[in-house]
Amino acid sequence: MASDYDDARLISRVLYLYYVEELTQSQVAQQLGLSTPKVNRLLQQARQQKMVEITIRTPFQHLFDLEYRLQNIFNVAEAVVIPRLADDTATMMHTLGQAGANYLLEHLHDGDVIAISGGTTVHAVVEAVNAHRSYDVDVVPMVGGIQGRSITGVNYLASRLAERLGGRASQLYSPAFVETPEQREALLQMAPIKEILDMARRATIALLGVGTVDPDSSRFILYTALSTEEVRQIAQLHCGVGEANAIVYDIDGKLCAPEYAARVVGLTFDELKQIPLRIGVAGTAAKSKAIYGALRGNHLSCIVTDEEAAMGVIEYSRVRGSPTPPSGTTDTKPDQTQELPLSV
Repeated sequence: MASDYDDARLISRVLYLYYVEELTQSQVAQQLGLSTPKVNRLLQQARQQKMVEITIRTPFQHLFDLEYRLQNIFNVAEAVVIPRLADDTATMMHTLGQAGANYLLEHLHDGDVIAISGGTTVHAVVEAVNAHRSYDVDVVPMVGGIQGRSITGVNYLASRLAERLGGRASQLYSPAFVETPEQREALLQMAPIKEILDMARRATIALLGVGTVDPDSSRFILYTALSTEEVRQIAQLHCGVGEANAIVYDIDGKLCAPEYAARVVGLTFDELKQIPLRIGVAGTAAKSKAIYGALRGNHLSCIVTDEEAAMGVIEYSRVRGSPTPPSGTTDTKPDQTQELPLSV
């Protein structure tokens, strides 16, 4: 019977030949007079006994770390963080759109219904979609449109995305924002509008941007036709920090300025949360607070962003404290080691 020393020596020889000499498992087996399955078992045993430590060095490791931290802090299914490639906003937007498009295609299946919102970032995603086959999908707006904002308007984007996927598009002929709650209720009862929004409520995927409500720079003013003064009230009096689907929320992701939300023709936050995959795409440090609120409020199940925004979001979570994860979740970091191959 072999001694513990002999076993350890044999494993050490296998490890040296496999990792240092870079022989295949069959070559190691041949040199040591062992079977290939025996070599594989010894490699697995070495790893279980912590005799092997694999370190991965990659220029993107810091991005993976940011993704892990976002997933862990906010319990989102996935986070995608693109690198800071340049200070040029156009370049960043193009890269962000490509990352969002890739994520969408990776999770898209025939039969899906995609609910879409409007905006510049969503436009970047749509234009970056390059499907290698046609998909049997429906694309439907989940909020009303914007007068005079054609290429970033939700109806245009629904048609464009359906075209690029080979699917079908529906149109929602309603403004995103009306003057009174009564007008909104009247529109919601109209059969053509109700039919489209009911379809959006049955969506399997939501694709939406995350906006700010800064009265001096926010596109929210254009998106909703609100005045600068109204947006200032939302930000200052109601503590609004961001908007998703034209509905404003505070730093904790809670609905604020409900009198404005009651004038939005589109899915509510509760309805949005019923969609299984909610892909939020937003970037730049200026949107960190808005992204933080959207994640904190569980409005997104996936975030595609850039590293500056991600670092800002993580800093907000450090200062304000992380949200309490749902019961049953753990704070276990994903294994970043490589599995040993089972065969040559």
